[in-house]
Amino acid sequence: MTDDTTNGRQPDDESGASSEGETPDSTSAQGAEFIEAEGPDIETSLSDADLSFLSGQTSADELAAERLADLQRVTAEYANYRKRTEANREVERERATGDVVKVLIPVLDDLDRAAKHGDLEEGGPFTAIASKLRSSVERVGLKPFAAVGEEFDPQLHEAIFQQPSDDVTTPTIADVVESGYFLGSTLLRAAKVVVAVPNG
Repeated sequence: MTDDTTNGRQPDDESGASSEGETPDSTSAQGAEFIEAEGPDIETSLSDADLSFLSGQTSADELAAERLADLQRVTAEYANYRKRTEANREVERERATGDVVKVLIPVLDDLDRAAKHGDLEEGGPFTAIASKLRSSVERVGLKPFAAVGEEFDPQLHEAIFQQPSDDVTTPTIADVVESGYFLGSTLLRAAKVVVAVPNG
């Protein structure tokens, strides 16, 4: 007959306890102590108006009015955001178009000089080409400005020469050396002009 103690084995305890004296139930209880249910703090997720309403300090009508004011504020902020975005998009579009159109401005200057010298006669082949080019750039928003007889505006015109005159009472454009150009609302180039100024 074999003695359990001689083989180095201890008989199992009838209560089912381990050698450390812990039962399965006590182990589960200890593990449960480390499991905590974490969730949002309901109080901190509510606004002051919500807390006032729940505590009875604010009526339903007052809470609804505050929520309506919040909605109107958010709606106005979104409308302003859309306006800013559209305005910025338009500015970027004009800038990109302006970079392309600026390359054509020297060609338009040559056409203006040719017209002054009578090289663009009505019905001539170059006259038709010049007309098509001017129409094309105007379709993308390029507009020339400055004409003889207009009042001089230092914000729009660059005076390359001044000549006294008895025929004017205010600085006036006497000749346009190079037209100025707008692209939409953007000034691409100021006009270069000769200015007649009052004599004396």
